Amino acid sequence: MADRSFLDWPFFGDSHRRLVEALEEWCGSELPESHGEDVDAECRTLVRKLGEGGWLRYCVPEAYGGVHERLDVRSLALIRETLARHSGLADFAFAMQGLGSGTITLFGSEEQKHGYLPAVARGEKIAAFALTEPGSGSDVASLETTADESADGYTVNGAKTYISNGGIADYYILFARTGEAPGSKGISAFILDRETEGLDDSERIDVLAPHPLATLRFSNMQLPASALLGEQGSGFAQAMATLDVFRTTVGAAALGFAKRALDEATKRALTRKLGNGMLADNPITQSKLAEMVLDAETSALLIYRAAWLRDVKGQRNSREAALAKLHATDSAQSVIDKAVQMFGGLGVTRGVPVESLYREIRALRIYEGASEVQKVIIARHHLASYSA
Repeated sequence: MADRSFLDWPFFGDSHRRLVEALEEWCGSELPESHGEDVDAECRTLVRKLGEGGWLRYCVPEAYGGVHERLDVRSLALIRETLARHSGLADFAFAMQGLGSGTITLFGSEEQKHGYLPAVARGEKIAAFALTEPGSGSDVASLETTADESADGYTVNGAKTYISNGGIADYYILFARTGEAPGSKGISAFILDRETEGLDDSERIDVLAPHPLATLRFSNMQLPASALLGEQGSGFAQAMATLDVFRTTVGAAALGFAKRALDEATKRALTRKLGNGMLADNPITQSKLAEMVLDAETSALLIYRAAWLRDVKGQRNSREAALAKLHATDSAQSVIDKAVQMFGGLGVTRGVPVESLYREIRALRIYEGASEVQKVIIARHHLASYSA
């Protein structure tokens, strides 16, 4: 059982402690021990179950069926940490409901919010966030998909790739170039319903830890003017603001993976015989466990500080979120690698928890801003503070 003493930290209130207790109980009874081959069907089932359980209500504001008046990042992070310890696919399903609706929450009209957010909270609409392109990942400002104004709205041409929930989403938050200015100032955001003619989301991508992922192609796709989110030309800022909210929670998911690996490694150390004693008696094993505990504890401090700054202090936390994501994802990779090493050959056997964790963690160091991007963000903030 993962240590929950961190819930006594001053970052949290009683509602957060009750949330974790209730979610732990739900995970124990509702989440499967293992996943089958049909990840599309499993993700649809998980979204529905998360909606029925009330957990997706944390992804939207109270006015649209949510729990809190505005998004509470501490709650989102606690949910992701907890789900990730139990099931990487359940964490994925929850995370995409938040990321794929976050731009609507932050910038949508009342009509757009009422049209999508309540269904997201109930698990009736599957959400997706379409930003990455074949020629632009971290360099968002260089995206090439175009949305040209037409008499009835916009004509979209181009492609997106590595889109989570691609192929099963009911709608996508689509970022395309509307051309007001070069670079980041010429991008707009749109709501794209899956049944829109001219969208092809059939090209699927198979990755290390399977989940729904696809390339989207747009061929003279027509969007109505009402699909525009906020002001034309503000899409880059909207994307960054959305990522600012959810980037901290990526670190929380990594922390959940790391804590599960630490649990598995600790049980292994206490039960695996080594010579005349147990693996846990070995000083090298003890050193590894100490390093794993240190990584988990420091990650938690960075994650929940970043969330607290946004929730309680009302501060933009780009620097703190970058620190949290960078440290938590990189250190979780190290924690899980140590756990695999402690299991020996069993650690790389398909279906063993640490083997699954080894595959699950790798993508978190890339998506929503690769580790190298987080370093740039941190350095820029650091240098700017000196210049000021």
